Amino acid sequence: MKRVAVLHGGMSAEREVSLRSGAQVIAALRTAGYEVSPVVVGDDLSALIAALTPAPDVVFNALHGRFGEDGTIQGVLDYLGIPYTHSGVRASALAMDKAAAKAVFSHAGLPVAPHRIIDIVELADHDPLPPPYVVKPVNEGSSVGVHIIMPGDNRGADIAAAWTFGPAMVEQYVPGRELTVGVLEDRALVVTEIVAATKFYDYHAKYADGGSYHVLPAELPEEITQRAKDIALAAHRALGCRGASRADLRYDDASGRLVLLEVNTQPGMTATSLLPEQAAHIGMDFPALCAWMVERATCRV
Repeated sequence: MKRVAVLHGGMSAEREVSLRSGAQVIAALRTAGYEVSPVVVGDDLSALIAALTPAPDVVFNALHGRFGEDGTIQGVLDYLGIPYTHSGVRASALAMDKAAAKAVFSHAGLPVAPHRIIDIVELADHDPLPPPYVVKPVNEGSSVGVHIIMPGDNRGADIAAAWTFGPAMVEQYVPGRELTVGVLEDRALVVTEIVAATKFYDYHAKYADGGSYHVLPAELPEEITQRAKDIALAAHRALGCRGASRADLRYDDASGRLVLLEVNTQPGMTATSLLPEQAAHIGMDFPALCAWMVERATCRV
């Protein structure tokens, strides 16, 4: 029986989401017949290494955010020689750094919105881009720290004063519909439209009961559906991702504009998460999805 250690928790702003993901992964892998060791990760690296000694056959990485999906834990596992799920150091680091990821996407000819990196104090003084625009941390996920600035909005100084995330990206706001596409290695699954209960698909909308609902598959022209899937797969490949990823896009019905926002190399694995829902749509239940990830785990060195 294959021994799988499930890493969850971590040190990022997404710790609670990771704990929830990990709990469901642990149950699913046990259902699938694996010997599972839960490992709650904190800020003590020596304790983590001790928990992985003797080494399991595979690590299932259910961490989110910094240190968990930015290449840090991936480098530790490569050093220890333990196969792990999801992407390796380079792809993880690129995807987590929004500026670097957009440079890769642009080089690959994928559609991205105009953007720039700023010191957040600039926001207190003037609009870094013509509004509407989006302000987001360069290295966070799950919409942590994201704000939409509309014309006439005077929150810039307040946002700057409360900012704790380091450099910020400001990006042209793309009106329209929120789309996401899961990718399993060389296959784009399906397009989901996310409809938030509020105007913005923020952290609450992503993880709270009733915060959003999903239209699966999205009701789109066939051409747009195929373009979204092609973009998601191309972005996965451009970053060098392995295993599962999920691309987030915006689609404007009025103009036909389809824009790639980002790629998540550690898609959520909670009850409201999108990748498991898409996998189920194509006939892969949650234990089977988790097993698929385990069986493709590898070291990246």
